[in-house]
Amino acid sequence: MDNPAPSSKNEIKNNPKPVFKFPVPWLVILLAAGFFLLPNLFGGSSTGKEISWQKFSNEILSRKAIEKIVVINKEKATVYVRKEKMNDPFFRTDLKKKLSDEINPGPQYWFNIGSVEMFEKKMEEAEKNIPAKDRTEILYVQNNKLFPELLSWLIPLALLLFFWSMMAGRMSGIGSGGPSIFNFGRSNATLVEKEGSTITFEDVAGLEEAETEVKEIVDFLKAPEKFTKVGAKIPKGIILVGPPGTGKTLLAKAVAGEAQVPFFSISGSAFVEMFVGVGASRVRDLFKTAKQKTPCILFIDEIDAIGRSRGKGAYLSGSNDERESTLNQLLTEMDGFDTNSGVIVLAATNRADLLDPALLRPGRFDRHIYLELPNLREREEIFKVHVRKLVMQDDLDLHMLSTQTPGFSGADIANICNEAALITARNKKDKIGKAEFLEAIERVVAGMERKSKIISPEEKQIIAYHEAGHAVASWMLKQIDPLLKVSIIPRGKSLGAAWYLPEEKNIRASSAFHEHLCATLAGRAAEEIVFGEVSSGALDDLEKVTKEAYTMVMFYGFSSKIGNISFYDSTGQSESTLVKPYSEETGKMMDEEVRQLVASNYEKAKDLLNENRPLLVEVAEQLLKTEILYKEDLEKILGKKAIPAPIHA
Repeated sequence: MDNPAPSSKNEIKNNPKPVFKFPVPWLVILLAAGFFLLPNLFGGSSTGKEISWQKFSNEILSRKAIEKIVVINKEKATVYVRKEKMNDPFFRTDLKKKLSDEINPGPQYWFNIGSVEMFEKKMEEAEKNIPAKDRTEILYVQNNKLFPELLSWLIPLALLLFFWSMMAGRMSGIGSGGPSIFNFGRSNATLVEKEGSTITFEDVAGLEEAETEVKEIVDFLKAPEKFTKVGAKIPKGIILVGPPGTGKTLLAKAVAGEAQVPFFSISGSAFVEMFVGVGASRVRDLFKTAKQKTPCILFIDEIDAIGRSRGKGAYLSGSNDERESTLNQLLTEMDGFDTNSGVIVLAATNRADLLDPALLRPGRFDRHIYLELPNLREREEIFKVHVRKLVMQDDLDLHMLSTQTPGFSGADIANICNEAALITARNKKDKIGKAEFLEAIERVVAGMERKSKIISPEEKQIIAYHEAGHAVASWMLKQIDPLLKVSIIPRGKSLGAAWYLPEEKNIRASSAFHEHLCATLAGRAAEEIVFGEVSSGALDDLEKVTKEAYTMVMFYGFSSKIGNISFYDSTGQSESTLVKPYSEETGKMMDEEVRQLVASNYEKAKDLLNENRPLLVEVAEQLLKTEILYKEDLEKILGKKAIPAPIHA
């Protein structure tokens, strides 16, 4: 895995995947087998035209043009036509020969005889009127088929060995130097030399606190003597924890780019193999190679693939000796090199609660950096990074776009920018504008607009009143997030949607949860009020309501009957246990509390819509006309939305 230095600044040594070369010995074997097998496998030449006995006896034998018949291995009769008879129009036509064609020396025909006795009896019957001296000469030949039969056994075996050898080579590590069965234990980490590390902190936005923590690592890799002379020890390992798409891998690459050191990158699943001992061997090889490249950074992505707590869930999933031995080797290696050796281990995961405590202790992963979803200001910075290469309109407001994307990760924002560019190109425009970005956000959140979806007028009316119920209730309830627009245009799996702009709050009061349940149930409540029955269109609403109601009762302690008790497990260990942390009686009480919670808020939604039924009808009818109502349209019908009063201590 020792790679030579790159010849140019931007050249990247990624342990390139070896080009497979066809082994010469195998090529010789296959060619020899084909040379001997094809002409001999069936006991002789198969040239000539296949005919039936009836055609032979009725059309060919009667012409007295046969020179001889050669019976091969008592199975097949080959017929040779006299040369002087080959110009006969019958044979020229039957064999499709032109006068200019060369005469085939034979055999010209062949047929299967069944048995020698039967063949001789038929020939005697066919030539009974011909004198014995003029009868057709019949020769019997025995061809030795031992070699073709031997090849018929050897060829499949040789092919099986060949493909097994080829697949075994491909299954070995990418950096193993070539396809070989003996390279299973080599690490397949991707190596980016320091000249190839082009990502810096300028390419990372919205992670200021995390950047501050990892900049210390960069300073150590650049000037380690500044730390070692005062006795400081640099952390051996840093683990990045956060939701998917928050920039864990990007931050690790930026550290390598800023420090200008070699960067080893590997996924945790790359250590897991079906062969016992392979994962541990790859861990040893990875750290051995990293020590030869010091100072360097070793990045393990999705480390939870091998770092899960040992023994957790063993009674459910069976033995996991290979994964545990790989983890043990990783623990040993991280303890096995000096603190200031110059090898910094970075790891990333979004399930830190599943990791083994021995992996997270000081001395292995000394520093834990938690990445959160970006806030409003951070999203604006992320937009600035991703729009650098886009051709946009000059008046595009990135702050406005950041307000439209609450809860979006950096990866989501990158996807939105790309979707906006695709939409612009599809519409044959030169620059990306506000409309394209808003369309991209809607597509990412709800899916593509389904213009081909056929909806009957009756269904469209139900959808309109359903969405109008959400709109009116959320407008009247003070603690519901501001409503941006209401649509009855099908997108993705939804037939209609109400779009809100969530405010970024760290805590929510109990009354806010109740109002959210009420607004979510208002769609079904509107159907019952207007049509006298409910439909299946509220499936998604009911799912959300049920989950939120159980969260209120089981986690947040919002039920007076259950009390201030929470069954939330932040460690994630409850996922691997078969025993519930509460009794059956408590479970029944929680189920009853959830039902009462949902029922009471459903009645509140019905009362609220009955009080404002004229507004409900007006919003629904306007939706049927325009299909989309924006915030300004709703203000004309419903007035200004009430602002909730601040919470006082």
